[in-house]
Amino acid sequence: MTHRLKQYQLHLQTLPTLAYIVLLAVLIQLGNWQLDRSDQKQQLIERQTAALNESALDLSTGASVPSEPPRYRQATATGHYDGQHQFLLDNQINNGKPGYLVLTPFILSNRTQAVLVNRGWLPLGQNRSLLPDVSLATPISTIRGRINHFPSIGLLLPGAEQPSDGWPARVQVANSQVLSKKLGYLLLPFQVELAEDLPNGYQRDWRTSTLMLPEQHKAYAYQWFALAGVLTLLFIRYSIKKRDA
Repeated sequence: MTHRLKQYQLHLQTLPTLAYIVLLAVLIQLGNWQLDRSDQKQQLIERQTAALNESALDLSTGASVPSEPPRYRQATATGHYDGQHQFLLDNQINNGKPGYLVLTPFILSNRTQAVLVNRGWLPLGQNRSLLPDVSLATPISTIRGRINHFPSIGLLLPGAEQPSDGWPARVQVANSQVLSKKLGYLLLPFQVELAEDLPNGYQRDWRTSTLMLPEQHKAYAYQWFALAGVLTLLFIRYSIKKRDA
């Protein structure tokens, strides 16, 4: 197909034109996807900020606790630790060093449930067969911290959620339903990260996580749109030919 424009003519060949249309559509779609991800991340940040500013949720009251309360919301609870039955969440890296996160059940007063309290990170010992001593130094009846999801992993191998025999039990993935079966009582489907100023904890550096900021997604979107523009200029330059005099 050829269109004449004064001293130039636009010569559109079928295959190059189809390739251009397909690539242009892909680049624009990728840019729009990054803009959508930017909006999602911005909404996530706003929800996290709102949760941080909410009043603390008392987990031990008789009121119903949401199965998925706002992430990072502050929480308090009264009850007692089950120090005889604890979990070591394995393969947790901190500053390049392997170790465990110590998850201790806290049995709630006025409820038939418990919540796993993340008491912090411990380094792996020189001998992996020797588990760290995670006994509780002092009895405690009240805890506070913030609500969070359990740590996730990229690739879930079969059996990774099954705890080892004995106590403390090592586990690769924290699944509240599976761990409830080993304990013999119900666990709430989230963890409470123990406040850094409370006793009976280990290394704690709780952070909010957004993975990639909204501005980074927008930057990627602009790159995709810029590539779409460059592709269009190259296609026009390739397709326009100067007419013979």
